[in-house]
Amino acid sequence: MPASEFVVETDPPADQVQYLEDRLYEFNSSVTGITDGEGLAIFVRDDAEHIVAGICGHTWGGYCEIRQFWVEESQRGRGLGMKLLGAAEHEARRRGCRQIFLMTFTFQAPAFYTKRGFETLATVDDYPRGHKNLLLRKRLGEVS
Repeated sequence: MPASEFVVETDPPADQVQYLEDRLYEFNSSVTGITDGEGLAIFVRDDAEHIVAGICGHTWGGYCEIRQFWVEESQRGRGLGMKLLGAAEHEARRRGCRQIFLMTFTFQAPAFYTKRGFETLATVDDYPRGHKNLLLRKRLGEVS
C-alpha cells in the first residue's frame, strides 16, 4: 500500500470514528456471540441546557467501561461526581454488569475512585510525561 493512501488526521469527524467503533463491535460480537452492547451516557445540564457534567461509556458482555467523566470546575465539591458515578453504576447493574473499568491519570481523580471501591489493575509510567495512567476496576458482585 503506497504511503499516499494513508491520511493522518488530527481531528477526525465523529462519524468516521464511530464507523471504526461499529466495525470493531461487529467483529467482537461475531467472534464471542455477545451482542448486548449499548452506549451509556448521563448528562447534567444547567438552566440554559449547557452540559455541566457527564459520564459516557458503554456496556457489553457483563462489564461497563467509562471512557469520559467530567464535572465543570464550578460544580465540583458538591457531590455531583459521586451522584453521576452512582447513577452509572446503577445503570450498569441494571444491564447485568458485574464490573466497571475506567482509566484515569494520577493528576485527575484516582483518590475519588479508590474511595468508591475501585482498585488499580495496571499502571503505565510516564504517560503522559511525568505522570501515570491508571487502569481501575470496581467489582459490582453478582447481578440478580
